[in-house]
Amino acid sequence: MADTVLAPAKVAISVTVNGKLHNAEVEPRTLLVHFIRESLGLTGTHIGCDTSSCGACVVHLNGQSIKSCTVLAVQADGGDILTIEGIGSADNLHPLQEGFWENHGLQCGYCTPGMIMTAAAFLKDNPDPTDDEIRHMLEGNICRCTGYQNIVKSISWAAEKMRNA
Repeated sequence: MADTVLAPAKVAISVTVNGKLHNAEVEPRTLLVHFIRESLGLTGTHIGCDTSSCGACVVHLNGQSIKSCTVLAVQADGGDILTIEGIGSADNLHPLQEGFWENHGLQCGYCTPGMIMTAAAFLKDNPDPTDDEIRHMLEGNICRCTGYQNIVKSISWAAEKMRNA
């Protein structure tokens, strides 16, 4: 008898992404980041390292900031996901997006979606952070271009704008 290699069975999942319900079938081993990018076409969530060290893939799952390269799509079944595409729009930027724009918080921009999503969750719990608290929060996000000073300034700027809104 010849060895037969069977393709993994697909699993049905249902997730709400940026307010829109998506029903799909995925292989059990599909990472959430790949599902978001490849199945849903939402390419703002970036793949930077595949080891959970860079933070480029951060999204919110059920209101919590997560690295989507560490979560299987099947684990998000029934969940509510927010990606960078759902946080603001070109006509109505989120204060963090505006802060990064106004304070030159990005250079190449690859890390920016993960930075913004991480900061958005952080500012819900800490709306008036110190620069040191912002730096500590950013420890799970890597930027290879900047010295982080303008990123910290951008998040601080956004925090103030959100407090005064």
